[in-house]
Amino acid sequence: MSVQKEIDVVTDYGDLSVTDGVSVFDAEFDEMFYYDGDDLGVTYTPERTVFRLWAPTASEASVLIYNSWDDELVERRPMIRDIQGTWVLTVNEDCNHWYYTYGVKIGSQWNEAVDPYARAVGVNGDRGVVLDLRSTEPQQWTEDRPALAAPVDAVIYELHVKDLSIHPQSGSRYPGKFLGLAENGTTGPDGIPTGLDHISGLGVTHVQLLPVYDYATESVDETKPELPQYNWGYDPKNYNVPEGSYATDPYAPGLRIKELKQTIQALHDRGIRVIMDVVYNHVYDGYQVNFTKLVPGYYLRYKADGTFSNGSFCGNECASERAMMSKFIVDSIVYWAKEYHMDGFRFDLMGLMDIVTMNEIRRRLDEIDPSIMMIGEGWIMDTVLPEAQRANQSNAAILPRIAHFNDGFRDAVKGNIFIYDRKGFISHGDGFEESVKRGIVGGIQYGDSIAQHATEPDQTVNYIECHDNHTLWDKLLLSTEGETDEQRRRMHRLASAMVLTSQGIPFIHAGQEFMRTKQGVENSYKSPIEINQMDWQRCADHQSDVLYMCSLIKLRQAHPAFRLRTAQEIREHLHFEQAPDHAIAYTLRNHAGGDPDLHLYVLYNANPGLITLELPQLGEWKVRFGSENIVSLEQQQLEVQGIGMVMLAVVHPATKSK
Repeated sequence: MSVQKEIDVVTDYGDLSVTDGVSVFDAEFDEMFYYDGDDLGVTYTPERTVFRLWAPTASEASVLIYNSWDDELVERRPMIRDIQGTWVLTVNEDCNHWYYTYGVKIGSQWNEAVDPYARAVGVNGDRGVVLDLRSTEPQQWTEDRPALAAPVDAVIYELHVKDLSIHPQSGSRYPGKFLGLAENGTTGPDGIPTGLDHISGLGVTHVQLLPVYDYATESVDETKPELPQYNWGYDPKNYNVPEGSYATDPYAPGLRIKELKQTIQALHDRGIRVIMDVVYNHVYDGYQVNFTKLVPGYYLRYKADGTFSNGSFCGNECASERAMMSKFIVDSIVYWAKEYHMDGFRFDLMGLMDIVTMNEIRRRLDEIDPSIMMIGEGWIMDTVLPEAQRANQSNAAILPRIAHFNDGFRDAVKGNIFIYDRKGFISHGDGFEESVKRGIVGGIQYGDSIAQHATEPDQTVNYIECHDNHTLWDKLLLSTEGETDEQRRRMHRLASAMVLTSQGIPFIHAGQEFMRTKQGVENSYKSPIEINQMDWQRCADHQSDVLYMCSLIKLRQAHPAFRLRTAQEIREHLHFEQAPDHAIAYTLRNHAGGDPDLHLYVLYNANPGLITLELPQLGEWKVRFGSENIVSLEQQQLEVQGIGMVMLAVVHPATKSK
């Protein structure tokens, strides 16, 4: 379509500056103005820089040029309307380190906005920066990723950048910064390893970072690094730029990029992959966001009355189903995977995203490296997006190789997260056995009584604690009145054992290994640092629990029976056995998954007293794990005392009597 015809079409749509976004931006609009080029934003070379902006409803557009993040406008350069609703400006000089924004005329009003595709920004993210990204590469910057044969081989460790190193006893030279995660040799109380050494010592395969893109929040001002500021970062502002408050100098646009890359490289050098927590379901402010200023009414979802759809409970939702919003999300993910060597993505409130976009992300990541993981919160949420299009647990069958967090398993193990005093399986709650079994089998269809939310085990993430809600320890304090801390410690260990030995993808929260507490705070997204920091003194005091978590991770890695690749393998090799109330027993038979042991017997026991179990007659059982709970093991009978996990193994086939 010619540029003049495009202008005529836009005129036919009327004054789009006042649209409610409901009737104007339809499929016909997307078909007319979809731009499939890979050059949106800034294309830089020392000789020439090309700015390309998608703003089909604008009647004029300009690039506004500044000398720094806070000075007055230096120059306004008009852009020329080009194909598919894009505007272009070519500057034949070296624009490296130029600060810029876009100005667009919508109806009779001029709006100024940061480039949504900006890859570098000034302090607080209010202006984009033209930058030679080659200058941001660390001295060592390799494309090699640590080995990962299958998603179920992963052990994910969720971490907030600041939490790790901000504690006064962390031993870090860069407390609260990206580089605090890249340091070697840091120690804490009693000489314990902290930071990266601690994480590496656990044996996890992936670190999942809470949002590290540039976020907008009143609680963090990058110009005031001396203040004790804190936020989780679920307030998107500039999706393709690292957060400046985690850099040693937020005023240097390239430094935050370089230091994040250094951190990723440091993790890769330790054999640890990096998952990035991304928030494409909503923006910080639906009215002030750059998207709305550039193309009002297009990028967000609206109800029939013109108000924002708000399934996110954050004020708005991104319209991922619209062609150019979908393209932006896909382009952004691909950029992080290529430029920053990210190894996976965790999608916040994925149930608000559309299936087509999520599957397109999976396809594009497969072109880069099929081992890049995709996991997300597939909650079933209220939104104007039709149910059949939502990327939630109900539609997992058409979202292959995209995993969903298993909230049913979480609540069955520890108790309902929203009813604070409600017990779960580990705390001797009644009637949770069947729900727990659903997690044990990785969320697949298993028999008539265990319904699925996953088609294959690589679509399930099993967990019992994350950054949201109470930590497991705090939940136990609230739900086990009258119990001793020693009993709670046993419950806590059992919960972690259940996560690490169930089918699917296991996920643990940073500090879970030393029974992390947030002093009873449920939602600590902007609580003081003292609430959120990883307490290295507590870690030192709970070294036996840290070692217990290490032993669980080693156990999982030593036994492929816990990491079966397909639903068919699980149905074939995993058999539930007889067990009393408040206990679950199952076997993994016939060298499941190529396991070195012929058969495994696993018992999750939430009974504090003595119980007796009849073992299946599969051979001579030997203790592999949990000997401290075993009272006796004779022939086909097992006696166990106390809350915990026990694992037995048969090495050789049973000998038949003549």
